[in-house]
Parts: sequence; C-alpha cells; structure tokens
Amino acid sequence: MKIVIDADACPVKDITEELAREYSIELIMVSNINHLIRSNYAQVIVVDGADQSADIAIINLSKPGDIVITQDYGLASMALAKGSYAIDPLGKQYTHENIEGLLMQRYINQKARRAGQRINGPRKRQSIDNRRFEHNMRQLILDIQDQ
Repeated sequence: MKIVIDADACPVKDITEELAREYSIELIMVSNINHLIRSNYAQVIVVDGADQSADIAIINLSKPGDIVITQDYGLASMALAKGSYAIDPLGKQYTHENIEGLLMQRYINQKARRAGQRINGPRKRQSIDNRRFEHNMRQLILDIQDQ
C-alpha cells in the first residue's frame, strides 16, 4: 500500500505525512509546476501545468489497495475503478456506493453555474476538519492493513 496525494490544493499534506511516517507507508505527492511542494518524507512528483496532468499521473501511480487523497470526484471515481481507496481532505471516504451521486451533484452544479446561478463553495476549513480527516485516514489505513 502507498498513499498518493493530489497535492496542489490539499490542506492535509502534513497530517498525511505524519500518518505515513507513523505506519511506514510510502507517500507520493503529485503537483503541477505552478505549486512548490517540499517534503522530508514524501516523494514529490511535479508534472506540467496542462489540464488533468496531475490526475493522469496519480492514476498511473496508483494500484489496487493504495489510498488516493483528492477533492476531485472524477479522480476519486477513477481511483475506485482501479481498486484503490479514495478519501477527501475532510475525511469522507469515496465508495462505489456514493461516487455516482457525488458525480451527479457536480454535474448539476456545473449546469447551474453555466446558467448563471450562484452555487455556494465549501465552507472555511476548521480544526475539527483536520481531526476528522486524521481519525478517518488512520482508520482506513488500519482497515487496509487488517485485510
């Protein structure tokens, strides 16, 4: 098992790095050239700035049983199709049961925005979000290791 992070706008890189160290799990952070990411533990892979370059790299790196951390429903869907696990920075695990509904909601919101409707963005991140992510990520790691 390894952890692959869609790192460009990921607010839980430090938490994930601590967990990866604690459980001796390989960690890869994928970013495009527009973001400067450094780590003393993770392998940092920088891709070009083309649309979807980071997503393609993440999917190519992930294998069944790996964990992908992303806010992108499309990327999460591809990770699940490959047999990887996927979790968002708020600690919500993407599953085969919930991904279709999330993708549909994304599509509906895109249509509404194109029609000029205002769609509220995510709320401001709070410390409880970090605690929830850490708890759920730790539980996911333990569940995978128990299999």
